[in-house]
Order: sequence, then C-alpha cells, then structure tokens
Amino acid sequence: MSSAASTPAFRIERSTRTSWIGLVLAIAIVVLLVSVPWWGGEDDLRLIVEICYTIALAQLWNLLAGYAGLVSVGQQAFVGLGGYALFGLTILAGVPPLPAIVLAGVIAALIAVPTALIVFRLRGAYFAIGTWVIAEVYSEVMGLIRDLGAGTGMSLPVAISRHVGETRFDREASLYYVGLVIGIGTVAVVFAWLRSRQGLALTAIRDSETAAGSVGINNDRTKYAVYLLAALVTGMIGALIYLEKLRISPDSAFDVIDWTADIIFIVVIGGIGSIEGPFLGALVFFALRYFLADYGAWYMILLGAVAVVIMLLAPRGLWGLVADRFDIHFFPVRRRVRLE
Repeated sequence: MSSAASTPAFRIERSTRTSWIGLVLAIAIVVLLVSVPWWGGEDDLRLIVEICYTIALAQLWNLLAGYAGLVSVGQQAFVGLGGYALFGLTILAGVPPLPAIVLAGVIAALIAVPTALIVFRLRGAYFAIGTWVIAEVYSEVMGLIRDLGAGTGMSLPVAISRHVGETRFDREASLYYVGLVIGIGTVAVVFAWLRSRQGLALTAIRDSETAAGSVGINNDRTKYAVYLLAALVTGMIGALIYLEKLRISPDSAFDVIDWTADIIFIVVIGGIGSIEGPFLGALVFFALRYFLADYGAWYMILLGAVAVVIMLLAPRGLWGLVADRFDIHFFPVRRRVRLE
C-alpha cells in the first residue's frame, strides 16, 4: 500500500456555516444602521453612537486581555489623551474637527510608545496597577495645562462645532456616521488581526509565552503592536466622545469607571477571548442600565452581583455557554482540520 493511500486527506477550514449566516446578518444590520438618520431622532443617534464606541472599546480591551494577556486597568489614559488632543488640535492649532479625530488617535499612539516601555517591564497584577497609575499621571498633567482649561476643564467653542454641521441635527448625523465607521472598523480590524499570522502569535502567547518564544515568536514585539493598535483606536474614540460632549475635564476624560471598569464588566460577562462576547456583554450592560439606572447606588451593586454570578457559573462568559452548547461562531478565528 502506498504512503499516499495510507495518509488521509485533509483541509483547513476557517469559516463555518454560522459565520456565513453572521455575515448576512451583519450586512443587514449595517444597512439598517446607515439608514437611521433618515428616520431616527437625535436621542436614537446618540444612543447608537454610544453603543458603537462602547463595543469598540470592549473589543480593544478584549484584544489586549483576552488574547495578548495584557490586563490593562488604564485604558482611560488613551480616551483622555485622545479627547484632549482633539481640543488642542482644534482650538490651538486650528485643525478641522473630523481630521483632528484621526490625528488625536495618532498622538495617543505616539504617547503609548514611551508608556509601553515603562509598563511592559511589569507583569501580572503589577502591569494592571502600573497602567492605572500612569493614567492618573496623565490626568494630573492635563490638569496643569492652562490653555486646555487646567483642572476645571473647558468647552469647545461653538464656531468649531459648526465645522461638523450647521444645524444640531446635521452635527449629530455627522458624528453618528463617524461613530458607525469607528465601531464597525474596529470590529473588522480586530477580526482581520486575529485571523492573520499575528493572531496566531497572540493565541500562542496567551496559551504559553515560553512555548511561543520557543517556536520563533517575538513575544514583546507582538504585544507592543497590539498595545499601540489599541492606543491608536482608543485615542480616536476619545476624540469622538468629547467632540460629541463638547466639554472636557481631567476627571471625566480619565474616569476609570466609565472608560475601563464598565468595559471590563462588558467583556467579562459577555465572554473574554471571543469577538462575539463583547457584543453580548454590551447588550446586557445597556439593558441593565436602562432598567436599573434609577436605583442609584443599587445599580452598581447589582452590576457587581451580576458579574460575580456569571464569573462563578460561566467562567468563559455568556457567549462561552452559547458557543459550547450550540457550536456557534459568527467570527471564527481558529483554524479547523477536516479529514476528507
């Protein structure tokens, strides 16, 4: 018997039936979202923008913690830097607001380079604490810059906001499409990244840094790349947030609860280490906020209770339960070997 006959044929699959169904659903949802300004109100636009940038922040934190093993508690640093960069570029340098969003992301990524050189010397819990401390340092620094309002913050001049749109609805619609592009673009970039060779390297690093290094993966360079990507997009998101809010201050821009704790909650309950998890986590988070926000301090207590219960009963999050039970993967990033 020949060796060819005794060797079973196989093929590598990267897509599944559910992923094709997910693609069709995604296209339908995108078409629906694009049409919202034609029939929705300003409140609808603002809510969808908030959902978009929340999901984007969750996807980026999931990329850091769920795949690269970088549990950062200081991502609010890049939200704040992006917001302040936008105000500085538009007010002090005269850059139009929409291009300033992109430039703000670039500035955040540039600042992330020396930041990474510091925090990457730390490991585990020390890394998490280090990222939070550096975010607090950036907050204090911004509180000292008088041209940007110092500790009390500042508002964006009306003349600058009119560059986005003459009427309030035009401005809301323009920011809506920017938020939509950032939200969809972030998911697409994370998905493409995880399906690339860099994604395989991340998965190997997450499973075992020692084993990954032994097969030729440059662990530090791979982590640096992910960290800088997260800083770039997070800076753009921060610029969008404060272009929409029209006012910025150190306390709000570098708020660990709004820009990191809530995001961690979304990823953990949705399912860390999966692209679908942050979507499900965001759905739960906004539903809980809608029904429980009027209960004051009980709202935060209930959020914590939900997180604890889910972590105990489903360590891989809600999406982990769904994926294990029904073998559903709308965003498949793993390669599967199928025997012919």
